[in-house]
Amino acid sequence: MDEAVVLYPSPTIGHLISLVELGKHLLTHQPSLSIHVLLATEPYSAGKMDTYVSSISGTFPSIKFHHLPTVTLSTTSATHHETFIFEVLRLSKPLVHEQLLSISRNYTICGIIIDFLATSALSLATEVLNIPAYIYITSCASFLSSYLYLPTLHQKTTKSFRDVREFPDIPGLPPIRGADMVKPFLDREDDAYIHFLDFAIQTPKAKGIIINTFELLESKVIKTISDGLCVPNNRTPPLFCVGPLILAEGQREGGGSNSSSDDAVPDEWCCSHENVKGKGRSMAGPQAPP
Repeated sequence: MDEAVVLYPSPTIGHLISLVELGKHLLTHQPSLSIHVLLATEPYSAGKMDTYVSSISGTFPSIKFHHLPTVTLSTTSATHHETFIFEVLRLSKPLVHEQLLSISRNYTICGIIIDFLATSALSLATEVLNIPAYIYITSCASFLSSYLYLPTLHQKTTKSFRDVREFPDIPGLPPIRGADMVKPFLDREDDAYIHFLDFAIQTPKAKGIIINTFELLESKVIKTISDGLCVPNNRTPPLFCVGPLILAEGQREGGGSNSSSDDAVPDEWCCSHENVKGKGRSMAGPQAPP
């Protein structure tokens, strides 16, 4: 069977564009790949997603979109918009399971790349379907450092971060005022914080972490993460810097990707082309779902 990589973005236009750009990037290394993008229900209108999807479908036939069935939210109020996204993705988990099984009937799935906001699907891929799963960080490595270190910070204080004067010891970062942490981290009782904490705990189970940055930009913090300092009590997955993945002017209708890291892809996705090798840490070969 032909080989496929599945992308699972959070249902917002910005995260979708970033992951699709990564999909284009993979196709430049292995044009025979089939890229499958799973689209969950949009919890709110945040951009012209249908127009964008139609444009990509018409320009890149190897990128296929799968619209998951609509789910209904149980709540209409939340402090942070991420809460709505997390609820949609939680409800969509069995639908993702069905879609992955459907894709696997016709393709060998080399891996699934999961938006970090969709980490709820990580256990499904790794523990149920035995598919190599990677977490995709749409932000920078500096954010990833604080994100991976979140469980440690949670244990160090009983206060909400907004009430902490300063965090002086987040690995690889300068001292940060508690109030300057990203908004969903500020209130430890908030649903968004609870989800992020759980996802940060789950992330070390991933086969790798793909970051939308490049090493020369954040060399110090990337080395700090790779050395395992942000996850003191667990493994740190291999890191792959693939950025910057952006849409440049003139590419808004589905043109090619802009990326400076043309070789930083996992070797196993180039398994049929031995002359193409990634610069990331080596990994085991792919496993197809049962």
